[in-house]
Amino acid sequence: MKSVVALLFALLLSMPAQASPFVASGQPAENLTASIVTFQPGTLYWQRFGHNALLLREASSGRAISFNYGIFDFGAPGFFLNFARGHMTYRVVPNTLDNDLRHYAAEHRWALEQRLNLDARQVGRLRDFLEWNVQPENADYRYDYFLSNCSTRVRDALDYAIGGQLKPQLEARSTLLSYRKEATRLIAPDALLMVGMDLILGPIADRPIDVWQQGFAPLALMQALRSATVTDAGGRVLPLVSHEARLLPGGHTDPPDRAPDLRLQFLLAGITMAAILLGLAKFRAVGAVRGLLMLITTGIALLCGLGGLILAACWGLSEHWAGWRNENLLLVNPLCLLLVPALAAYPRLRWRPTLRTRRLALAVAVLAILSLLVRDIPGFKQQNLHWAYLLIPIHTAIALLFLRAKKPDDEL
Repeated sequence: MKSVVALLFALLLSMPAQASPFVASGQPAENLTASIVTFQPGTLYWQRFGHNALLLREASSGRAISFNYGIFDFGAPGFFLNFARGHMTYRVVPNTLDNDLRHYAAEHRWALEQRLNLDARQVGRLRDFLEWNVQPENADYRYDYFLSNCSTRVRDALDYAIGGQLKPQLEARSTLLSYRKEATRLIAPDALLMVGMDLILGPIADRPIDVWQQGFAPLALMQALRSATVTDAGGRVLPLVSHEARLLPGGHTDPPDRAPDLRLQFLLAGITMAAILLGLAKFRAVGAVRGLLMLITTGIALLCGLGGLILAACWGLSEHWAGWRNENLLLVNPLCLLLVPALAAYPRLRWRPTLRTRRLALAVAVLAILSLLVRDIPGFKQQNLHWAYLLIPIHTAIALLFLRAKKPDDEL
């Protein structure tokens, strides 16, 4: 049996010219044990979901190789364009466990090893798959936040190693969660990112998920494995995790149990902003007030209009399936951009928008209200009530500003 160090060098130096399909050797791994190591979420935005890796450990020496499916390169050609299009490529890379632990210790993130109750035959299947997977021609994979990420790859490799025993167990366990709830919970410490992610997710992200699907989050997979079982070659049913060991203490706060409920905060913010707009409009005889109202309303129109273009592009021009058919387009509406020229002219004392512009402002408000009505239609169950509470009062207030200017001015 190769030592763990020799195995690492073989993995790093072996570079076949052409990709080949995976074929298991069928040889048991008598001197290796398998584990999953889970790492605490970090403080940078791409670390908020946490991380995990598969581990092959040499039983005699304790030396180990980790297999990390979370490697990406910001400097890769077209990285940000590919990110926007949903064409992200990640890679699996082997490394010594000691090197990994030094990295996470420097970031003050805890690490927990779950030793797996796999027999030599099952560990051999896992070893064969990982040796094949880390070859340069096999290492890259198309990344998807929920369906194919660093954690789902670990989950799927383990399920393969134990002959598909894991997936039925986890699929049979339902949750009260959705992809939206899990994603916003994990990113909640970064409030702006949380609301941005929540805004861009469509109704597909609100479908209930089971524990297998929840395994896209490393900490959720770690918890699920604690109650999973595995049947060995002798027919014995054993706990999948034989024991756990804390490898690093960590120093950050773990993610909250749930994402914050934004409905009351957003409702109060929407009513407050609408009251400010209508209150300022009563003093439009004052030039400074007109200027302030222009800045606020044009800012809102630009944010909503540009945000709507992003939502539309996510739906129509990208492969980010979780953002498709986003009903927030009724609230963050690209039509708002057409109101900007008229709003920019608001400081004029005799501000009189055209009839067409006034109708457009009314249409934006009506479409926002429509987002509440469609919630009762089957298939329209997006969890976006908080966004309706925030934006309906604001769009209504802006529409009232236009409707109160009754005489059209051809200059506008």
